[in-house]
Amino acid sequence: MFPNVYLFNPDYDMAMANFTPYYKSPAEIMRMIADLSVLPWWFAEEGNCVKVENMALVSLLQKQLREVCGGSMEVERRLDELLPRAAWTAEWPSVRYIPWGWTPALVHRLRQEGVEECFLPSEEAVRRFRFLSSRQRCLEVLPELLKIDGTCGEMKACVSLSELEAFLQERGELVLKAPWSGSGRGLLKVSSTSWNTQLAGWAARILRVQGAVMAEPIYDKAVDFAMEFYAEKQNGVRFAGYSLFETDAHGNYKLNLLLSNTEIENRLAVYVSREVLHEVRTCLLSALQRLLKDDYEGYLGVDMMICRVAGGYVVHPCVEINLRMNMGVVSRLFFDRYVSPSSSGQYVVEHYAAEGEALENHHRCLSAYPLKIAQDGRILQGYLPLTPVQATTHYQVYVVLSDAGVQRESGSIKYFV
Repeated sequence: MFPNVYLFNPDYDMAMANFTPYYKSPAEIMRMIADLSVLPWWFAEEGNCVKVENMALVSLLQKQLREVCGGSMEVERRLDELLPRAAWTAEWPSVRYIPWGWTPALVHRLRQEGVEECFLPSEEAVRRFRFLSSRQRCLEVLPELLKIDGTCGEMKACVSLSELEAFLQERGELVLKAPWSGSGRGLLKVSSTSWNTQLAGWAARILRVQGAVMAEPIYDKAVDFAMEFYAEKQNGVRFAGYSLFETDAHGNYKLNLLLSNTEIENRLAVYVSREVLHEVRTCLLSALQRLLKDDYEGYLGVDMMICRVAGGYVVHPCVEINLRMNMGVVSRLFFDRYVSPSSSGQYVVEHYAAEGEALENHHRCLSAYPLKIAQDGRILQGYLPLTPVQATTHYQVYVVLSDAGVQRESGSIKYFV
């Protein structure tokens, strides 16, 4: 039997907001779970197992991984040597699970599937996870970080509509966030002139269900990035690497840049000093250790921004804390495990509105970005699907890499695709 089973449940934030064992994800999220269930294979530890929707997805992924080799036996041999050594299952074995994040709904589902109680977190533990994953925890971490020169950041947990409206009148413009939400959801930009009964109704619903609305000034953002960490109950919190990512105008996650930690720091150092980044990291290690104690084990990320201010740039060191696995960690681990250090590229989570679009993009990328693997067994360049693609696919994760050398220009992020 496998020691651990990895499981992709990206509905973590919504399930935590709902916080009932009977929570049911929206149809679109269920579609994402089905399309991307194989994703943990790329970060699962050797000898473990990945839970998938069905084994046909595994067969399809394996077929498409052979396709990217372009008929070259040498490339196929090198890719086979590089691929993860984790197994697959479509069943629900009674073993330890490593999910994207623990929720009451997931615990209930595993219990229904016959997973023994000794492998499940207690109700008290899951409640603690929920407390720790609220955006309100940033208020406990941010004050210490703001003592560092070259940082900025402000947020307020409003517990009534009158408090929120007074803060909005004072500041003029705000970003409002639900305490539990992810990937740009539960986020609203408002102003004192645009405020109306509909927006007030949205805020009132969040207050009723989640108890608070997080309100923050609107910053002049130059770059999105994160510091990723791993928490162990016995050994504390350690730094796991940088994540450099992009969001759309609504704050929805789009992609990560695949770069070495050194190169990400080089790019951030165009704006702020390395000393500020290192001081933020050191401070966060201590703050996270105090916050988490021994109550959480696994990956987590702290989203940050580089913001434009009069006379230069500063770091907002704690936009939010993602107390779960996240795409930034996956992209970090993918680069460190599989990519040549001299290469760069994109880790893309793509949503296709219509059926057939994913397959069309897959074939286009196969032709446009042939896969090349270096003598040392690492990927140099090309396209690699990390999740399988079929006519009905609406969500896909893939990477496109180049060995053309890292590009940089002063004051902006540049990449090859």
